[in-house]
Amino acid sequence: LDPFCHILFGIMFAARVAARGLAPIVARRGLASFAAQTTSRTLSAVAAGTGIGVGLATFSISQAQASPLDWIFGKAKVGGEWDEVRAEIKELFEDNPDNGPFFIRLAWHCAGSYDKNDNTGGSNGATMRFSPEADHGGNAGLGLARDLLEPVKAKHPTLSYADIYTFAGVASTELMGGPTIDWAPGRVDFAEGEGVTPDGRLPDATQGAEHLRAVFYRMGFNDQDIVALSGAHCLGFCHDDRSGFVGTWTETPHEFTNKFFKYIKDKKWNLKQWDGPAQFENADGGELMMLPTDMALLTDTNFRKYLDLYADNEPQFRKDFASAFSQLLNLGVPRS
Repeated sequence: LDPFCHILFGIMFAARVAARGLAPIVARRGLASFAAQTTSRTLSAVAAGTGIGVGLATFSISQAQASPLDWIFGKAKVGGEWDEVRAEIKELFEDNPDNGPFFIRLAWHCAGSYDKNDNTGGSNGATMRFSPEADHGGNAGLGLARDLLEPVKAKHPTLSYADIYTFAGVASTELMGGPTIDWAPGRVDFAEGEGVTPDGRLPDATQGAEHLRAVFYRMGFNDQDIVALSGAHCLGFCHDDRSGFVGTWTETPHEFTNKFFKYIKDKKWNLKQWDGPAQFENADGGELMMLPTDMALLTDTNFRKYLDLYADNEPQFRKDFASAFSQLLNLGVPRS
């Protein structure tokens, strides 16, 4: 290597050490807002700091998305106090595995109010803590999930509710065998009455394909994202005292798989005969269910091609879900 390359790699190495060294310092000081409020860290004039004068040497690490310099600095990871939060969420999951899907629904609904047209809603603010958002039909029952996370917030008062709610969804996905979700702190909590969004922004499961598009396009997603995110229905249950629907999509509601897509495609589904809202049950037993919006993935031509893809290719589903879920949880969060 020529002398310039030696100098360049010296700068890169010094920057890597410096970048990694900052994290434990911040964690020890308890400055959760250090990472929360600033989404990009810049290490400037590293050469000067190491006694190597090579003019301007500036590197930037983005917390919001992967950097081309990950190989130099190492991929940014959530650690420190967030490792403690992860352990506490794991305890809640082990106490009751149903809490896992519950936390994913909480994180999803915190973010799903976003409107790209006026940049309102999204996961910033934790506005679901207050009425009227707490009382929106789509959020029925989520007060229980928020209550479960109150002891976590009490132990970590400098962390925002908005970050804790979304991180609970991320950690739960991973605890149930799902993909690693790229997530970064940075959300703040709004005061009561601030950032209120109207009811009706979340998906209505009684509707069809065009309704799904109206809701998700408003957030900036496309058809493939819609199908990938719908795959979260491999987890959890519907409760008639919350959504009005009842039942589970798969027989393994605490395991992240592509069964949701396989079952829609491979099983025969009949309209359930009952007094509740329209939903479907499998013809070979009736122990599983699908929602009208789920069945739209089967009947809509463009949705169907992605349903087929994910039914046949679980690694692709995991990859695309991780990307779309990360994007969802970042909606409405100011990142510079």
